[in-house]
Amino acid sequence: MPHHDSPTLHVTSESFRDGQTLPPAQRSGKMRGGGQDESPQLSWSGAPAGTRGYAVTLFDPDAPGRGGFWHWAVLDLPAAVTSLPAGAGSEGGRHLPPGALQLKNDGGFHGYLGAAPPPGHGPHRYIITVYALDVEHLGLDAGFSAAKLESKLAPHVLGRGTLTGIFER
Repeated sequence: MPHHDSPTLHVTSESFRDGQTLPPAQRSGKMRGGGQDESPQLSWSGAPAGTRGYAVTLFDPDAPGRGGFWHWAVLDLPAAVTSLPAGAGSEGGRHLPPGALQLKNDGGFHGYLGAAPPPGHGPHRYIITVYALDVEHLGLDAGFSAAKLESKLAPHVLGRGTLTGIFER
């Protein structure tokens, strides 16, 4: 069977434009990045037929150490949800739709951790990926490691889209 890439979702943010510097709100205060650890506003469209839910991740592939740095992972977003307000990734997840689940980020808490690359390390890419999935629930619990998430998502991905912010100190 020929391999087909999954359809592309169109992902936008009112917080920043693709390829632009992350504003202070999306940088980290917890890790002394001069920011507020506020997850960006996100909207997406173009999900293929059969989409039953979404997942959203934020990953920095340029972080030192093996395997990059996971800043945010939200699972089990209902198919009817096609946007998240700024700050939806706050600890406790009270601004997320009912049933949605945040995994622990590599900073050690459940929620969005803003950008805080090591000073002098050059520009880092902060890649937000929205996945359209063929399931409502992935069946993972909040203790699941974000670093292992892609293998659990892969069999269920119908489409995906990305948005990348840049930041350096």
